[in-house]
This record gives sequence, C-alpha cells and structure tokens, in this order.
Amino acid sequence: MQFRGQLPAHIRCGVRKIALLIACWVLPAIAMAQSSQSGFKVLALAEKGGIHKPFVDAAKIWLAHEGAADGFSVDYLETTDSINEELLSHYQVFLQLNYAPYAWTPVAMAAFQKAIDQGTIGWVGFHHATLLGEFDGYPMWPWFSSFMGGIRWKSYIATFSSAQVIVEDPSHPAMKGLGSSLRIEDEEWYTYDMSPRPNVHVLASVDEKSYTPGSKITMGDHPVVWTNPHVKARNIYIFMGHHPELFNNQAYTRLVHNSLLWAAGR
Repeated sequence: MQFRGQLPAHIRCGVRKIALLIACWVLPAIAMAQSSQSGFKVLALAEKGGIHKPFVDAAKIWLAHEGAADGFSVDYLETTDSINEELLSHYQVFLQLNYAPYAWTPVAMAAFQKAIDQGTIGWVGFHHATLLGEFDGYPMWPWFSSFMGGIRWKSYIATFSSAQVIVEDPSHPAMKGLGSSLRIEDEEWYTYDMSPRPNVHVLASVDEKSYTPGSKITMGDHPVVWTNPHVKARNIYIFMGHHPELFNNQAYTRLVHNSLLWAAGR
C-alpha cells in the first residue's frame, strides 16, 4: 500500500513511539560506551599529615580539576587497612601520594604486589614512595625495593636545592611535551645506595651539577623518574613531590598528567 502526501494519524503516532523507544535505549547505551572508554577510577593512598601534607592537599585540588577535565575520579585512603584484592579490582590506577612503603598491612602488601605483578592496575608513585629501609620500627619491604630498582634510601638534601631535570626518553608517553629538561625548585633530592638504572627504564635524571645551592650529597648517576618494565603493570615513579608549589609548575603538572593517563592505559 502506498500513501501520497501525509501518513495517516495512527501510523504517524506509531512511528513517533518507535523513534522514542530507540532514543531511550540506544542513546544511553552510546553514552555508557563513551564513558567506559574515557573514564577511569583512581585509588589514592595519601600521607595524612606531617611535612608532606601541603603537597598532598595541593595534589587533591589539582586532581579534582584534572579529573573533571579528563573524566576520571579519585577516592582517597590514609591507611592501608582496607586495601585488598577486591578493593583494588574496582580501580584502574593506584596513586601512591607520598605514602611510604612501610607500615602496610600484610593483606594490603600481598594484594598490591599481585596487582602490580599481574598488571591488573596501573601505578604512579611520588617522592616518599622510595623511603626504603628500616623506619619507625618496620623492616624494609624487599619486593617494593625490587620494584623500585633494588634501591635503599641513603640520604637527602635537607636544606633543599633547585635543579635541572634532564629528559632521557622523550619518546615515552609520560614525557610528551616536556622538551629536553624541566626546572624543579627547592626539592629535597633523595639519594640511594645505588642507581636504579640497571633494573629500571630511566625516563629522567637530575643534573647534580645544576644544584642551586650546590650540595655534597650526590649520587653521580641520579635517576628521578623511571618505570619498571619487569612487572606487567604500567608504572611510573616521580621523585619530585615535596612542596605544594610544584603544582604551579606547568612542566611538572604535564608530567603528572601524562603519567596518570599512561598508567590508566589511555
């Protein structure tokens, strides 16, 4: 049957109902698919007090802004008490926000190690995450030391120095847009008992000759940003992370932004 001109009213009504049903089912499905592709969830284990609290507070403000722009959300913990395999399964990135690698519960240690070894979660760690040794009555975590390249914390520049950080692998996604170097002001550069370089892939190192003021506390070969290719998880360690003013440093925030997205597989 063919109709010339306008369709009968009952047919037009049926067409509108079908179109409405399609919109109700298809459009939300498209939106959900787009959300699942772009959004991700971050679990941040954050130091809750002490000298690193200002950095953590600044990081939370910055992460809220970035999350709104890039479509990720962040949940925060201040202890490892609730960390287990089931909790970690709900997140795509674990952010170790100046939280030291000791005083973790055995369950948290086992769950974190399994997630990193098997690659079920990405990881970005900052600064205090390499405070490896015997501290506050706790032994060193051997697996975490290996994860960080087999290092042990040795010393630091207590009076702070500014320095030039040299990009060693500009092709890595975490270093995109950083150029050949970035300037970091007033950092308390850690030193270790050895360079992690033989056991990790170094992305950037600090030029100790550029320390201002100069310091006798040096390593020689001094990596400060690296990733461990021997585990399945995408992982980045960023040493710089003492002062909140770092979040006013455009090169630094680009590094953190790039690292988060790469760790999430985006």
